[in-house]
Amino acid sequence: MSKPIKRRELIRRFRALGWQGPEPGRRHMVMRLGERTVPIPNPHGGGELDWSLVKRILAQAGIEPIHWENV
Repeated sequence: MSKPIKRRELIRRFRALGWQGPEPGRRHMVMRLGERTVPIPNPHGGGELDWSLVKRILAQAGIEPIHWENV
């Protein structure tokens, strides 16, 4: 997948994988799974997150992009 994704869709997929949130963090809202915390950016302007940013978020969360596609 190489196209932008809406923040709402990002959150929906995280929840489908068992994550909780979004919850208030220090600078951004965060998603939580056990002790793991991943910041969720708030897109300004276009309202969509670039796929390169989503890949970095998935890497922080320990989610393989191929697994992400199947959610």
